[in-house]
Amino acid sequence: MKIIWRILQVLLAIFFMYAGIQHFLKPAFYEPFVPGFLPFKKAIINVSGSMEVLFGIALVVPKYAKLGATGILLLLLAFLPIHVWDVFSDAPAIGSQKAAYFRLPLQLVFIAWAYKVRQFVSKQKV
Repeated sequence: MKIIWRILQVLLAIFFMYAGIQHFLKPAFYEPFVPGFLPFKKAIINVSGSMEVLFGIALVVPKYAKLGATGILLLLLAFLPIHVWDVFSDAPAIGSQKAAYFRLPLQLVFIAWAYKVRQFVSKQKV
């Protein structure tokens, strides 16, 4: 069972590093996700992308794995209201109502995944 959680840990890290890098390669894609009342949209996109990359890297470094998992979990929780808002929005940031309905449960799966990986890495000896 330990190997499965190690694989899930690495996959989560890879996913977040990839997603974080995409913030810099395709920032226009992320702009609709930043609520309109917030200033400095590009800075928010860059900071969130940087955090995703850094937490993804931390997740695969044994000494910092718990920090990485905690950071990813907190980011996912922070982004959850955006996905809830999308479900009820006339013009979802994700593009379509169908995509919004798919993305919300997917976000919940990611939250559970990050939570369980955090539990796993918390039990590991550094």
